[in-house]
Amino acid sequence: MRPRDWPIKRKLTAILLLTSGVVLLLTAAAFVTYQVLAIRQTTLNNLSTLGRVVAANITPALAFANPADARSVLAALSADPHVVAAGLYDKDGRLFSRYPAALASADLPAAPPTDGYRFEGGYVIGLEPVAEVGSPRLGTLYLKSDMGAVVHALRLSAAIGAGVMAMSLVAAYFLAALLQGRISEPILALAETARAVSTRQDYSVRAPKRGADELGALTDAFNQMLGRIEDQARALRASQQELQRYATELEQRVEERTHALQASNDALERNAAQLLAANRELDAFAYSVSHDLRAPLRSIDGFSQVVLQDYADRLDDAGRDALQRVRAATQRMGMLIDDLLKLARISRAEIRTEPVDLSGIAQEIVAELQGTTPERQVDLAIAPGLKAQGDPRLLRVVLDNLLRNSWKYTAKQPRPRVEFGSVEVNGGRAFMVRDNGAGFDMKYADKLFGVFQRLHSAAEFEGTGVGLATVQRIITRHGGRIWAEGAVDQGATFYFTL
Repeated sequence: MRPRDWPIKRKLTAILLLTSGVVLLLTAAAFVTYQVLAIRQTTLNNLSTLGRVVAANITPALAFANPADARSVLAALSADPHVVAAGLYDKDGRLFSRYPAALASADLPAAPPTDGYRFEGGYVIGLEPVAEVGSPRLGTLYLKSDMGAVVHALRLSAAIGAGVMAMSLVAAYFLAALLQGRISEPILALAETARAVSTRQDYSVRAPKRGADELGALTDAFNQMLGRIEDQARALRASQQELQRYATELEQRVEERTHALQASNDALERNAAQLLAANRELDAFAYSVSHDLRAPLRSIDGFSQVVLQDYADRLDDAGRDALQRVRAATQRMGMLIDDLLKLARISRAEIRTEPVDLSGIAQEIVAELQGTTPERQVDLAIAPGLKAQGDPRLLRVVLDNLLRNSWKYTAKQPRPRVEFGSVEVNGGRAFMVRDNGAGFDMKYADKLFGVFQRLHSAAEFEGTGVGLATVQRIITRHGGRIWAEGAVDQGATFYFTL
């Protein structure tokens, strides 16, 4: 089990033990460090004392050049088992005597080093001057002691420190096990209460309060939260019962409405079938009317043309003018029939939505217009790259009507201009066809898109008054809108969105 998953009792005990262990370890480290420094200093002091005593006793032997007395004095060093070597040098730095007597000369320095006591190479080295009081220096005493005393003292200190730490940790463990309950018990009580609430969904239970400290405040807050949850649960149950009652009533109403809608759907299906039949009859009627009307109109136009061609010399000017009027009227009637049939077909045509290159379509229409009237010089501005989503066949009808209108109504301008582009309108894009032609009075703008509504006479500009109505129906079926702005003799601009 990972430490993060331990029970809180074990965590608290581990925290207390870890804290105590770190404190004890730091204390033991400080104690051992102090002991090491103290023992080293004591060792130096002891060796220094021994050196002064031996130097004082060996002074006569060196003063009278008596090696036997010198060896006798140095032999007394055997009382200290840690002294491993000693040497007596005369004032010229020559070795005068040694200890032990069997010690090789190579184990002693050839000449005495600097006076003083120090640790060197794992040994304690001491050099004490040998001289009588008030007399010049006679020589130097060299002492070499091992580190046995230091090591023994360190081992003893380490053993004492380890024993103290072990006993302290045991005591800390028992104290932590005894005292952690003061913290863990309130928390465990909270956890047990939360588990009971979660398992039984019983919000009436409360956690026992064990004191007035922060854990007691936490217990009070937890119990208050349970009280609020209990109130909310009670209100929720009441709301659920009310919702259940409303749901039952709603189901009944939905069932009643479903029956009513079913009846309405049946009626709509019957109406749709009747409307489909009516549309079929209307299509048949329109075809019949157009066919039946076209035949006599063609006859009238044809016979009028025959009379004009074969009997023109027998008619006066008034007669010929009358026949010309008859032909013009029959041709206009034929155009009206064609436009009405187009309007009816467009209103029922299925929309096929796909990407449409409006700029390309506009270029094709303008090319057709230039081909039919090559003598006209019109300034054309077709914005490139204008694309939209829609039915390409119907959108061609829109641009064809708008561009032909601009072409037609700029016929009397000395420098005609027709433009197709797009503008930003209310955060969206609108396409536009603009010209500098005859224009119109804005107070009659609402009549522009009505069937057979014309703002200019047929004598001024030809047309049937059906084209803009067709354009409006196509734009409406594409979910957009169309509007116009203009002024008399200052041109017009038609805007549409898709």
